[in-house]
Amino acid sequence: MKIKSILFSFFCLFALPALAELEIDINGAMREAMPIAMPKMITNTNAFGQLFGIGSYASKIRNVVTADLERSGLFRIIDESSYIEDLTSIDERPNFNDWRAIKAQALVQSALSETEDGKLKVEFRLWDAFAGEQLQGQSYTTTKENWRRIAHIIADDIYERLTGDKGYFDTRVVYVSESGPATKRVKRLAIMDQDGENHKFLTSGAAMALTPRFSPNMQKVTYISFAGSAPKVYILDIESGRQELLGNFPGMTFAPVFSPDSSKVLLSFAAKGNTEIYEMDLKKKSTRQLTRHPAIDTSPSYSPDGQKIVFNSDRGGNQQLYVMDADGSNVERISFGKGRYATPVWSPRGDYIAFTKMAGGEFYIGVMHPDGTGERIIASGYLVEGPTWSPNGRVLMYFKQDRSSGSRSAPVKLYTIDVTGYNERMVVTPAEASDPAWSPLLP
Repeated sequence: MKIKSILFSFFCLFALPALAELEIDINGAMREAMPIAMPKMITNTNAFGQLFGIGSYASKIRNVVTADLERSGLFRIIDESSYIEDLTSIDERPNFNDWRAIKAQALVQSALSETEDGKLKVEFRLWDAFAGEQLQGQSYTTTKENWRRIAHIIADDIYERLTGDKGYFDTRVVYVSESGPATKRVKRLAIMDQDGENHKFLTSGAAMALTPRFSPNMQKVTYISFAGSAPKVYILDIESGRQELLGNFPGMTFAPVFSPDSSKVLLSFAAKGNTEIYEMDLKKKSTRQLTRHPAIDTSPSYSPDGQKIVFNSDRGGNQQLYVMDADGSNVERISFGKGRYATPVWSPRGDYIAFTKMAGGEFYIGVMHPDGTGERIIASGYLVEGPTWSPNGRVLMYFKQDRSSGSRSAPVKLYTIDVTGYNERMVVTPAEASDPAWSPLLP
């Protein structure tokens, strides 16, 4: 998807009001969703324009905004049939008694118009319905084909103002699309918006592709390709489609992941029966070995500041999680629960490490603090694996497979869940899906 440039500006109504204290506390246990009213977007077009022009964009943009907010589990969009007031202008101050009467805590007033050069101008105001004060007002201008991205950006604006956290809706997810029988599985890279829209394939499926991982600050992905005699690590530029081989290691390489500044890549390299973790400088094309142990060391992930690395190793007898300094020193074990731990991923906030856990014949997705304290299981099942964080560190995505009930295997699907362990939702994909990786917010 070609990223379009977006022009934006701030505006306010009747001078700058004092900011109200309407805000969701999202750091504790899951609470009741905040009720929000979002009437239809106001369009000042003629009948012809309503039918064939921008009128259709108004409903589509509103639908994406409300779907994003509701899918977060933090907001509930009040049904339009209960609305009392009919807003007819973006400059019209709402009658807040009417919105308080239907228990709306927040009100989103929005309008859509067309500029002289045929672009869309989208305006919205976010109101505290109880205090009758404007919390935010903003305007965006963009091309018509970019309408969906504008909707995600507006949802991010509303989310951030009402929670205090950055949003995560204007993002994409790359994952492994799976099809075919178990004995001849086709696995290729695919990409989509975080809500499952704008789906497209990135590789043909001629060679198996695994473990895609997004760059934290670029629209690039590193992954494993089984083209040729041995699996190799590649970097794929999503926008241009250009692919680059990341070194030509003589043995098996796997589990590649970018550093926070995208200047380096961590990966595991198997040589002479031993698997160690290496760091490769992408500019210098030089590598250095970080672990030196006869055990299997793999699945590395940087801390957000790049100072630490979490990985899993069986050096203690079975798979457990360890943290070390970025140069490979000061290795410390952090997981001590029953079972095996794998695929650790550091939260973008730095407050948690997500992981896959295997115990008692079941799989689990859990989180713990970087020192190993506060372990919590947030999802479980026959197979749940491969957590990836939303860029705000609030939501996890992973893949899940139920136990088969007949001769055919149950499908593998993607799911999201809040870090509190609530609001698990399936992400719809054209085929079976595994091993997701969440992008940063789009530039």
